[in-house]
Amino acid sequence: MHKVILIVSIFFANILIAQPVTDLYKTAKNLMIEGDHENATLVYTKLLTNEPNNITYLKDFAYLSFLKRDFAKSIEISKKLVNDTLADEQTFQLLGMNYKAIAMYSEANLLYKTALEKYASSGILYSEFADLNLIEKKEKDAIKNWEKGIEVDPNYPNNYFNASKYYAKKNQLIWSIIYGEVFLNLESYTIRTAEIKELVFDAYKKLLYSNALSNQSSNNQFENIVKSTFVNSAEKITAINLTALRTKFILTWFHNKNNEKYPFRIFDQLRYLIREGMFDAYNQWLFGIVIDPLQYKEWTELHVTETQKFKQFQEGRVFKLIPGQYYR
Repeated sequence: MHKVILIVSIFFANILIAQPVTDLYKTAKNLMIEGDHENATLVYTKLLTNEPNNITYLKDFAYLSFLKRDFAKSIEISKKLVNDTLADEQTFQLLGMNYKAIAMYSEANLLYKTALEKYASSGILYSEFADLNLIEKKEKDAIKNWEKGIEVDPNYPNNYFNASKYYAKKNQLIWSIIYGEVFLNLESYTIRTAEIKELVFDAYKKLLYSNALSNQSSNNQFENIVKSTFVNSAEKITAINLTALRTKFILTWFHNKNNEKYPFRIFDQLRYLIREGMFDAYNQWLFGIVIDPLQYKEWTELHVTETQKFKQFQEGRVFKLIPGQYYR
């Protein structure tokens, strides 16, 4: 095995000389993506020999070193990069990942505080800081950072994902549902999507079956208006009943002009889906597949036109939230 690796490495070393720099960089990136870390190292070493101060090559090589678990090398490069005036969010993120990997938590804390002074609107950095809080078993600090990330960078999905899970665990169901649904519109087709669909459905079950809504008090006016608008008229939880329940909520929300005091992009989106005749298909996509995959399949087969219309809409649009619509 070692002999094969050596032969391949010698082969790459021989062809590096003849390749243009742009081709070399593409080769390096592709090798790293494919997981061929040893040969990627050879190519990046060649690139950095010619251009030792190239920020792009250095960032990639630092990440490659992290992937190889050569944390010392990755930290060495990343520390130089964060002191550069061209350092971006990802550079700080990478150094923080290294610190967390080797339990240098004090250094990571200081790094994130420094980074957020420079990038105060970075949802990524708030998310990374919250990850560190969890490692240190500081849940309250974690939710503060997820919330701050949502406030300053409303279109970064990771903070909604984690905040929704946090509020579900704390039985704060309104916020678990709201943040979960925002996440599902920002990130509609990943492994995490299925997890949050389950979570949102479970939150609705608690609201409808355990009378949890009336038992929750809040000092948050937006949350209280949402609760007062939410009317439980479903005897059984099905995708069809949830569609009816949620339709009534949206129509009441706008009829009462709550949108004027609390404009909220996700509610605008739901009203648009109702108006365009796609709300049934959307709720089937959200809840139907969770409740009963077989029944969901049957529904889509009976409603081909609606299903295709919604799918084309969902895949053809980019859902964006509007800064300033933060009410937590």
